[in-house]
Amino acid sequence: MRVLVTGAGGFIGRVLVQRLLAQGLAGRRVERIVAVDLSLQGVPDDARLRCLSGSIAEAGVLERALAEPVDAVFHLASVPGGAAEQAPDLGRRVNLDATAHLLTLLREQGTRPRLVFSSTVAVYGHPWPAVVTEQTPPRPAMSYGAHKLAAEVLIADAARRGSADACSLRLPGVVARPGDGAGLVSAFMSQLFWKLAAGEPIVLPVSAHGTAWWISVGACVDNLLHAATLDTSRLDATRVVQMPALHLTLQSVVDALVRTCPQAHHRLVRHEPQDAVQRLFASQPPLRTPKAEALGFRHDGTVEGLVRRAMEH
Repeated sequence: MRVLVTGAGGFIGRVLVQRLLAQGLAGRRVERIVAVDLSLQGVPDDARLRCLSGSIAEAGVLERALAEPVDAVFHLASVPGGAAEQAPDLGRRVNLDATAHLLTLLREQGTRPRLVFSSTVAVYGHPWPAVVTEQTPPRPAMSYGAHKLAAEVLIADAARRGSADACSLRLPGVVARPGDGAGLVSAFMSQLFWKLAAGEPIVLPVSAHGTAWWISVGACVDNLLHAATLDTSRLDATRVVQMPALHLTLQSVVDALVRTCPQAHHRLVRHEPQDAVQRLFASQPPLRTPKAEALGFRHDGTVEGLVRRAMEH
């Protein structure tokens, strides 16, 4: 089996590549992974990996990645929300135009590979309704969400036309991303884990009782792999699945970290809410995903499970 992973050097991509190498896909050993990203530092050293450094928006990068046909594609590469808002033309080229080009190349390949696309809860926009369900209409309030929504439509059309057996997964806040989270307004959600685990202070730009949707990178990758083996005849024409997530306050996550990490303490946390961040990432209502759960998609189960799995990586 041959697999293409765009965004393979990113937070989620590195974990996904590790799992594919270790476990295979759909009961089959992965013989080759073509890994594409601007930087591929941290990607495992394995003879089955073919690494291509570059932006998927650059001429020739996707053509080289698909020089040989692939059986499955995990399309994770993107310019994240805050960065896409600051540079909307770059965001469109990477998040939308390159996706359209990828779909053209897959159609020309002629083998109808499985395609799993990482979309985003940013398609819903704000203000939020009292509850977000799988029937909530998208109305993006940022360029990132608009480009991802447009890509979902193109992917559904490719599935309808038979050029790719596709599924779009809308990802919630995935933790715990290492580093400073450049370009991510939601970076504080991951920094909270690493700062408290190291016994370091952190200033959160949201209130203690702000609510958000959370999933660990381990559970997120579980869902991506499940999407690649799912019977897609069970999906509706949109080919969209809202990934399940825990609905938690910042305080409940802090409490779980204090219970779990010997160096963590409540006194290390200070809250200085910023209106824009609070509105986007700490005012999220309950998320109801019964259809996704019936299809076998799962969140971390409990806040303790979230903390444990988020810090495994």
